[in-house]
Amino acid sequence: MRTGRNARGIAVTGVALIALAACGGGDDGDDNESGGSGETTSGGGGGGGGGVNIYGSDGNMGSALGDQFSTPGDLAGMQGTTPLTDLGDEFKARLDAIDPDLGGTYNYAGETYDAFVLISLAAQAAGSSEATAFAPYINGLTSGGDKCTDFAACLEILNAGGNVDYDGASGPLDFTEAGEPAVASFGLLTFGEDNAIDDSLTEYQVTGDETLAAGDEGAPAPVAPGATGDPLIIGTLLPLTGSLAFLGPPEVAGAQLALQEVNEAGGVLGQPVQLIETDSGDTSTDTANTSVDRLLAANADAIIGAASSSVSLTVIDKIVNAGVLQISPANTSDTFTDYNDQGLYFRTAPPDVLQAVPLADLVLADGNSRVGILNLNDAYGTGLAENVTANLVEGGLSESDIEAITYDPNASSYDSEVQRMVEFDPDAIIVIGFDESARIIQELNAQGIGPAGE
Repeated sequence: MRTGRNARGIAVTGVALIALAACGGGDDGDDNESGGSGETTSGGGGGGGGGVNIYGSDGNMGSALGDQFSTPGDLAGMQGTTPLTDLGDEFKARLDAIDPDLGGTYNYAGETYDAFVLISLAAQAAGSSEATAFAPYINGLTSGGDKCTDFAACLEILNAGGNVDYDGASGPLDFTEAGEPAVASFGLLTFGEDNAIDDSLTEYQVTGDETLAAGDEGAPAPVAPGATGDPLIIGTLLPLTGSLAFLGPPEVAGAQLALQEVNEAGGVLGQPVQLIETDSGDTSTDTANTSVDRLLAANADAIIGAASSSVSLTVIDKIVNAGVLQISPANTSDTFTDYNDQGLYFRTAPPDVLQAVPLADLVLADGNSRVGILNLNDAYGTGLAENVTANLVEGGLSESDIEAITYDPNASSYDSEVQRMVEFDPDAIIVIGFDESARIIQELNAQGIGPAGE
């Protein structure tokens, strides 16, 4: 079990919050970079005429949610947060060249790209494609050295005998001893009248404590520059089907872009990196287990995925017990921080203890004093709901002013949960879920307390 400094305390101690300017940035799910200075808009959450502000989180704050609504304005004014950085036009253009059909959606593409680059750098630094050999290098590559932002530049530092500090597309990373970001950028997103994210209103907030980064003290020293060895095989376990399928294309593009650039720079251990792509599905199927079996049979050294925390929890033991490294670009459940992962699980996405800070801040900044939470029943939904509740209470609300209702994401109807929320009579509702959030919000609208409520 990873011990040492625990990221759980970040949300309540040593927090650095920086409001950054609205500068577009697209639907990037969890990719981080800074913008310029700007003034945060408030009071826009859930422009519903019923006076109830509606908020979402990364599982539903994307234009894919709007695709399930046919009436203009059904989501207008709904706000929410997601791990997000302004990726910059140049990086997004590189992603678009990989997949021209991304359509401006870049959710977790930066995190997937960074996961691939970190695996490649670690294998080169260790002089081995064996996960148990290169995993100890991962944390040290994210802080405490000479900064670089792509594989080629970092490889040059390694080959010169230097100390790499990889600042990736998704931000500075600065991994804690638990193998997760100590600091992260979040987008504050707003749906427009067309039921799509209005990029012109996107703003950014950074939260976390960089002093919790593990640094490179005690990390293994890189082997001799230019080490060669067996080819590095990386598998992806990403949602091509299921409730998070909308995240699949940008994540796949991020991995393919990194593969292209790593191999253009000479590959790893003197050979091209090999990529095997598989589907994670969701928790309603056994797709992830089948895909992991396929990847292990193909001798994958590392697996990027899954996107869903609950899906990762179904396969993490199988992966790490096989001596293979797992690194997720989108897992946010706090469960993984102290998971007994044999030192082989990492994530480029920030834990929910961090996302809870900007989400609670957003709700409180809009002047809400009575808050309902509708969260799906899984590691992500319950964990984020608990953390948001704690931050709302710390921000001045009483526990009696917060009503959290957990729902079954596979339920045929959410009438009873919505009715309970109507009876609670909140002035804000946070919906923490995936694509089933559309049916919940449609019912909220029907009851007059959604974004389009009367």
